[in-house]
Amino acid sequence: MIQRDTDITNLRPHITSVKVKENISENEYFQNTTLRPIIKLQNDIILYFFKNYIRSHKNVFYSLSSNKQLAYIDNALQKDNKLKNRLLGIVIGVFTTKELLVYLEKDSVLNKRILGIINTKLKDSLQVLNAPITEE
Repeated sequence: MIQRDTDITNLRPHITSVKVKENISENEYFQNTTLRPIIKLQNDIILYFFKNYIRSHKNVFYSLSSNKQLAYIDNALQKDNKLKNRLLGIVIGVFTTKELLVYLEKDSVLNKRILGIINTKLKDSLQVLNAPITEE
């Protein structure tokens, strides 16, 4: 497991804009040092996954105005438990063993943080979500 943990940690991008301050909560520290780098690493996967979700729901998303697309994202992440669990799995699957143990102690709080970050990322990526899927 040690080699896997090292490999996973080395894959993660360093986010220079995230500052770790002394007086932050454990949850915020975990968010800034673990969740944000993982979500940045997994961003393309998350976007492709959500585009597939849109397709599987009859592409209604594409006929909506920008404001309604934002509401669609909110609604999907609030009400579709299957979608939420899959998105959480995309993030949790890249935890180290130690991070998984931290997560298991506070899963409810950390799930909200994970989905909040993903929600923001999806909303910031409307242009990408509206573009056709291409293989790179």
